Amino acid sequence: MKTNRLEAFSDGVLAIIITIMVLELKVPEGNDIQSLKPLLPTFITYILSFIYLGIYWNNHHHLMQASTTVNGKVLWANLHLLFWLSLLPFATGYMGENHFEKLPTALYGFVLFMSSIAWQILVHSLRKNHATNALIHKVYTSKLKVYSSILFYAIGTGLSFLNPLIAVGIYVLIAVLWFIPDRNLEKQ
Repeated sequence: MKTNRLEAFSDGVLAIIITIMVLELKVPEGNDIQSLKPLLPTFITYILSFIYLGIYWNNHHHLMQASTTVNGKVLWANLHLLFWLSLLPFATGYMGENHFEKLPTALYGFVLFMSSIAWQILVHSLRKNHATNALIHKVYTSKLKVYSSILFYAIGTGLSFLNPLIAVGIYVLIAVLWFIPDRNLEKQ
């Protein structure tokens, strides 16, 4: 089975997730700067989540370009990733509406943690589905970025209960780390 249907389906789901997130933004009741102030945490969280979804969309596109076929295991691994990403609007709203309190920030980190694990499962499933000389094996060689992200999501989630703003800082730093796609794939 070719990758085009999987990629198209995933694009659609990610577009719906972004739409749900933006619909959660509430319109302020006033018409001055002061009326926007209470919405700032929600908007900051929305921006961070939008960037994360953009990173996943961008990397998913590159991953599909490095792949030629999918099988049932890959389809389920992809659905697993989309499941965790589909929880991002809830976690985004929960953290933003509660102004970065401990539990909402931890839940947000947990969703990011599980999404990163699901990403690694998808990459592993695709690599197993291709011969060792396939492009996906050549461009997805380093696991340092993936495993360090998983570790830091876990640390950020735990730190949420001590200092949520440090946890949010960790989530931002991981997004910065992933903002630029893998150079190996760009070269190929």
